[in-house]
Amino acid sequence: MKEGKDGARRRSYQSPVREESARRTRQAIVSAAARLFTSAGYTATSLADIATAAGVARPTVFAAFGSKPALLRQVLDQALAGDDEPIPVADRPWFRPVWDASTQQAALGAYARVCTLIGRRAALAFEAVRRAADTSSEVGELWETLQRNRRAGAAMVIRHLQSLGPIRPELTTASATDLLWIFNDPAHYGALVRHCGWPEAAFTTWLASQMQHALLQT
Repeated sequence: MKEGKDGARRRSYQSPVREESARRTRQAIVSAAARLFTSAGYTATSLADIATAAGVARPTVFAAFGSKPALLRQVLDQALAGDDEPIPVADRPWFRPVWDASTQQAALGAYARVCTLIGRRAALAFEAVRRAADTSSEVGELWETLQRNRRAGAAMVIRHLQSLGPIRPELTTASATDLLWIFNDPAHYGALVRHCGWPEAAFTTWLASQMQHALLQT
């Protein structure tokens, strides 16, 4: 409720049309930023460049996101999740097959498909952050957060594997998490699919087999 000039309490009004327009504007900005960050680089891209590419005024970009690092974070969040809905990656429908798997092999096969999907959407954005991390303390902190989040995701999958059966006897939960954290890096997709030209299906098969060999008893 808001108070009018006459002192009366007035109900605030939010237009669904206005909200949808604002969301489309934010999405246009995020899409433009993603293209520029991954092509020209984070450091070389200004908010003015992004505004021009998105077809909006620079103050609109600043009003929507506040800063370039905050916009970069949104680009990454959407690349990882696939949209701007506030739903954790592990709760997404496309992650569900990992949790629904009844065998360790099936769980890792499903996780390899998840890693392929995330790599397709986020490998270039991850690389843009990695390159900019040394030039900006805020981006450096974002890079460290990405690493921690990847490891937390790996830990969840390892715990699920252990609920389905034993892992290799020489591995602790921590060392198994370390290995899966290495395998879930989108840089692998960037190197083998984007750079070397592997078909996605071949990459997924390779990744699943490597994770199974490293983690499961033969």
